[in-house]
Amino acid sequence: MEDNRRDFLKTTGVAALAAGFPALIRAQATTNAIKVGLVGCGGRGTGAAAQAMKADDFAELTAVADVAQERVDQCLEQLMKTSGAKVKVEAKNIFLGLDAYQKVIDSGVDVVILATPPGFRPAHLRACIEAGKHVFCEKPIAVDAFGVRDVLETAKLAKQKNLSLVSGFCWRYSNYIVATFDQLKAGAIGDIVAYYATYYTSPVKPMPPANARPAGMSDVQWQIANWYNFQWLCGDSLVEQAVHSADKIAWSQGDAPPLSCTAVGGRQIPAEGGNIFDHFEVNYVYPNGVRAFLGCRQIENCWNENADYIMGTKGVCTIGRSPMPKITGATEWTFTGQKYDMYQYEHDMLFQSLRKGQPINNGERMATSTLLAMMGRMAAYTGREITWDMALNSQERIFPEKLDWNGSLPVPPLPRPGVTKFL
Repeated sequence: MEDNRRDFLKTTGVAALAAGFPALIRAQATTNAIKVGLVGCGGRGTGAAAQAMKADDFAELTAVADVAQERVDQCLEQLMKTSGAKVKVEAKNIFLGLDAYQKVIDSGVDVVILATPPGFRPAHLRACIEAGKHVFCEKPIAVDAFGVRDVLETAKLAKQKNLSLVSGFCWRYSNYIVATFDQLKAGAIGDIVAYYATYYTSPVKPMPPANARPAGMSDVQWQIANWYNFQWLCGDSLVEQAVHSADKIAWSQGDAPPLSCTAVGGRQIPAEGGNIFDHFEVNYVYPNGVRAFLGCRQIENCWNENADYIMGTKGVCTIGRSPMPKITGATEWTFTGQKYDMYQYEHDMLFQSLRKGQPINNGERMATSTLLAMMGRMAAYTGREITWDMALNSQERIFPEKLDWNGSLPVPPLPRPGVTKFL
């Protein structure tokens, strides 16, 4: 795959590049460079930037943004080791602060990698697309329905502008999972009747004790530093992490929405200061009678599993319980090929789309998969049955309308099913 990609880039002529390409690619026909900007220099952002550099022979990282200089320094140090001369970030193109994303956009980049906490994603994505930038956008894409609706509009704008928008729902770029879902689509297990997905793991970023907070650090700074523990930043554990399982459920149903869902959830292990649940169990009902169940947990010293059990009228497909997916029943099948790196492949596809002038737009499905997880959270928080239309049109705004880096930001208490209202 690597050799084919490099051969394609070497043999692509300037005339072919110019035909039907966005102006930003045509303008670079003499140098063939694609300038990349990174917004969010944590571990995922650093990894994504390294993959972007590997995806194209002429990709260059030219600008970075974060709220912490220490993270920027660590990111660039790591990228210099993995990408060497492709890291061309001058001091003037290192930006800090809540508005740093806009400065990356304005620095002359062609592609922007968005890897901040999810709460910032809708505004950052809109700014990129309005400025005519191609985007790699990490999942999930919002923390509330306001953000989902905004991203759906931004995705339409990206199509109008002929821009690529590739999402971080990485399983859609996994060859062995794609092959498995192709088998399901072809009827290998008959009609799907039920889908059970698990995402049982340890806490991603445990909340530190309050006495670990540095003197003088504002509420906003403290919460962003520990973003995984706050609803307004991560969307809760179901929406931030187990959204991958929700995405596969959506995929199995052709990305058609469910009718409704009910859910349970809560916090078993106290975490001082944070306000996310550490477990959920969601029951989705689809128009065709299919039931989909998603269980997730983030508690230490427990049984861990990330698996999918897909039951049909003629067999069962199991993903994650063995090295390769398996289908048993009327059809016996297992994936026998070689797995490739799905995280790398999503960037390979993004940059090939630029070289070919054939934009990729994952916008709608990344929004609806996020909403699928989000409606489960809404059901667990309130104790109510939540329909798809209720979730899509929810008026609950979790992400603050205005954010002051040095400001106070009280933390809402944990939701209480039967007490917390649906908005």
